Amino acid sequence: MKRIKRSVYSQVTASILVNSIYAMMNYPVLLINTLLAPLSLLAVVTFASHGRLLPVAAEGALIMNMVQSGTSLQGDLSHLKNDMRLQDMIVSSPTPAMIYIFGMAISEIVYSIPTLTLLIILNLLFVKTTIIGGMVIFFDMATIFTFSISLGFLLSTFSSDIIQSWAFSGILSPILTTLPPVYYPISYIPYPYRYLSYLSPTTYAAEIAQNSTGFANLGVENYAISWLILIGITVLLTYLALRRSRWREV
Repeated sequence: MKRIKRSVYSQVTASILVNSIYAMMNYPVLLINTLLAPLSLLAVVTFASHGRLLPVAAEGALIMNMVQSGTSLQGDLSHLKNDMRLQDMIVSSPTPAMIYIFGMAISEIVYSIPTLTLLIILNLLFVKTTIIGGMVIFFDMATIFTFSISLGFLLSTFSSDIIQSWAFSGILSPILTTLPPVYYPISYIPYPYRYLSYLSPTTYAAEIAQNSTGFANLGVENYAISWLILIGITVLLTYLALRRSRWREV
């Protein structure tokens, strides 16, 4: 047990130092890039709605940050694997993929702390909810982050170059955070097209968050279905990331 704890601690510490602290200290401009994406959409939606959708957009910005933090893992892992050859050493060691993913996931959270702090402050100021509602939103964000981390790790194992990872990120960002109703209620989408938005798991995460703050009324049945689909997709993708990714063959 102590050996496992030391292994987890060492992996998390190494991941934070290599993947977060190093980048934050040497390339602080990347933090601005991370901050601009969710805030720019927040500003556009707020101005376009004359402030009416500010609370919804604030929640959407938080979801976008969780998704970006998770999916950006593929670029970081591709760099560590293909450029620095660091992953070769980890693969040849007794470190399981689970511990490796966990350490890198924590490093992504540490890296996004400046952006996450600002978004949490905005949500505390403009989004009114109860303590239970706040807990629901927390678990909602944790679930969509787990989904994004699993997706990022799975794609990174099949990526042969960091440029390819950038292409994946460019595709995932609009599919998961821009086109789905993350920054606005799904009721704004006409019915013929509304069903397409349910192909994205972020739609369910957004509806759960909006329901918890009174911006949407899903009803008990639809609320439960949203949770089941979101958790089901996350569990399935996590399983694929841990069991089906090319971990020992890279």
